[in-house]
Amino acid sequence: MDCLFCKIMAGEIPCTKVYEDEWVFAFRDINPQAPVHVLVMPKAHMSDIMACDGETMAHLLDAIQTIAKQEGVDKDGFRIVSNCGKNGAQSVGHLHIHLLGGRQLADSMA
Repeated sequence: MDCLFCKIMAGEIPCTKVYEDEWVFAFRDINPQAPVHVLVMPKAHMSDIMACDGETMAHLLDAIQTIAKQEGVDKDGFRIVSNCGKNGAQSVGHLHIHLLGGRQLADSMA
């Protein structure tokens, strides 16, 4: 498969990993939009959130809680975002959730 994130998880492309378990892989974004910007994704290739089942989503959300605590953003707050499809500005065709925090984020979501 020619998926950038699958290649990163396979170790073919370097990354700064921050979390890994049986279901989930997470690493720092190479173009961070906040002091903490981590990409959290299922290890199984899924194109976007529409392809995700409830069990996988539960594992992703559990991992996000763990990572938020690990990164120290659990107390003051953080944002999670998943872009889905062309109009949602999804740039890599593998489901991933951005965890952003470490400063006051903008009120606007557009």
